This record gives sequence, structure tokens and C-alpha cells, in this order.
Amino acid sequence: MSNTLLMPKATAIWLVDNTSLSFKQIAEFCSLHELEVHAIADGEAAQGIKGVDPVLTGQLTREEIERAQADGGYKLKLAEPKVKIPATKKRKGPRYTPVSRRQDRPNAILWLVRNHPELKDAAIMRLVGTTKTTINAIRERTHWNAANLQPMDPVTLGLASQIDLDMEVQAAAKDRPPEAAEGPRLLSPEESVGLGGGAPAEEAESDELDADAVFAKLRAMKGEDAEPTEES
Repeated sequence: MSNTLLMPKATAIWLVDNTSLSFKQIAEFCSLHELEVHAIADGEAAQGIKGVDPVLTGQLTREEIERAQADGGYKLKLAEPKVKIPATKKRKGPRYTPVSRRQDRPNAILWLVRNHPELKDAAIMRLVGTTKTTINAIRERTHWNAANLQPMDPVTLGLASQIDLDMEVQAAAKDRPPEAAEGPRLLSPEESVGLGGGAPAEEAESDELDADAVFAKLRAMKGEDAEPTEES
């Protein structure tokens, strides 16, 4: 847990009234603007707020105040907390769902299964706070109320936030194989016409042979001689 000053304005009021610290020193210690400290001293700001002694709250020591009063350029430092509170760890497990919303979970699960089939069971459990048994029953249409279920967006139902849903969908998309992510692909012109293979070349040769035969037949029909005449 980071060591931060509690009730900065109330602390600034007490320091203005009970010490000879400069406005700049108070402003830096309380994370306020120097003009705001001026306004507090003039009674124009923070009206109705009662000053809080930072020594009694354990955030400042008398020695620190005296040192700062003797040296106008000295910056006050927060006292080390006597009791260190460990940082709270994020609880693992299914998301908690209020009792009033639990009846909507099957509809939300059906919506997720239909609209985002890429989501794994663990992701659905995190989003709506359900179990694998319920998810499988809805997916296989063996749920006791399967005939009456209607797919409904869990965000609209208030079971999950849009940010959480987007994060789960993006994470699931990254885990999908490239082929599945790309979907059907159009063939290139070379693949569609089959250039570079043996069969198309043979067909081209056969076309040339057929053309020669046709021209030969035409010349024969017009009475042209195969050998050139003396005049020619």
C-alpha cells in the first residue's frame, strides 16, 4: 500500500493555523497549489472543513515540522506508517452475482455461447459467475428451462461490464489458430486459372494444333496448292 497523505485540505488548514511553515512547504506536502494554500489562509477556500493534526494521525512528526520551520527550503516527508496493511489480492473464482440477477444468468450464457463461440468456459464463468455444468447444459440444450431461455446480452442485464466482455473476447481471439481467425480466403489469379501446371500447357499445345488443322482445311477448300507455282 502506498504511503499517501490522508485528508490533504484538512491537514493544510491545521498546518496554516498551527505552524510557521511557508505556503510553498504546505502546498508541496499536501499536494495542493500554492495559491490554494493562500486562499485557505485568507479564509476564502476550504470553509467548513475542520483542520486535522497530522501528528495525531501518525503522518508527520514534531521533529519533521521543527526541521521544516527552521529551513524554509526543506520539504516535509511523510512518516513511515506504524502498521503496514498488505495489499489485497484479487480473489480468484467465479464472479459474484447478486441474487436479483441470478435468474438472468442462463439467458446471458446462451447469448455468449451463440454470439461468441470462441469464449472458453472459464471466460464465461468469469463474466457471469456460473459453473461448467450450467454452461454445458445450456450449450447441449439439456438445461431444465432450455425451452424458455432467450439469449440476452450480459452487459444489458448488468451481469458484466462492456470492458470485461471486450477483454475476454480479445483474449479468446488471440488464442484462436490463424486459419480460424482468417476465415475463407479468395484464390489468387494464378491458383484460379492453374498457371504453371502441366495440364494447362498441354491444353495450350492442343489448341495450337487444332488451329493449324483448321487453316489447312480452309486452304484446301479454296483450292490452294501445297507447292508454289512457277509464276510465284
